[in-house]
Amino acid sequence: MARVTVWNEHRHERESEVVADVYPDGIHAVVADALEEGGHEVRTATLDEGPEHGLTEAVLDDTDVLVWWGHAAHDEVRDAVVDRVHERVLNGTGLLVLHSAHYSKIFKRLMGTSCSLKWREAAERERLWTIEPSHPIADGIGETIELDEAEMYGERFDVPAPDTLVFTSWFEGGETFRSGCCYRRGNGRVFYFRPGHETYPIYYDEDVRQVLRNAVDWAEPGDGPTPEFGNADPREEIDTSDDRSVH
Repeated sequence: MARVTVWNEHRHERESEVVADVYPDGIHAVVADALEEGGHEVRTATLDEGPEHGLTEAVLDDTDVLVWWGHAAHDEVRDAVVDRVHERVLNGTGLLVLHSAHYSKIFKRLMGTSCSLKWREAAERERLWTIEPSHPIADGIGETIELDEAEMYGERFDVPAPDTLVFTSWFEGGETFRSGCCYRRGNGRVFYFRPGHETYPIYYDEDVRQVLRNAVDWAEPGDGPTPEFGNADPREEIDTSDDRSVH
């Protein structure tokens, strides 16, 4: 069981009746419900939840995996909070980046690229192909995930080549997209998962919910040794009298 914090802007749901009809309690509530079904301990946080956007030191201290959904207010996330999350990921906290959070400050910083892509809103069909069926994130998922209505994201997706690409998408209009990308950054595991537009009920789809649960399991920190950095004493006996250091 992982301790999970689901973060969401929670703007569209309060400002648009169309979005509120799909996610009346917010996208974060539906994602949290999916993860609770997997036995995880889940809390939520939102952009307007105080000056730290609900991501205080105490909350992050109690978080194994952070799930991030953003769309229209990426620039409103304070840099100090991004710094805090970035440090936590490098130290081992897992991060799930959903749909339009590809443009979030934290994902762009971790990737070191623009994270730009093509897009189109036409409620078109999406087929996600499972191209790494033995990967833990694909556990319980068939050869494909079929979504009747989706926002198209198309290549080129300006991100580094994933360590592992678990899913790739085809869209009714003809585009393809790398939709399930695994990365390691420092001690942390990062998974980008494309599905999830705010006006389509994608987070109610059982296959999508299973992927989210699997991804939390995969991203949860392990119990390996904590790395040590900096000047190190020798493990074996050696002559340390050399005085040519300029440090």
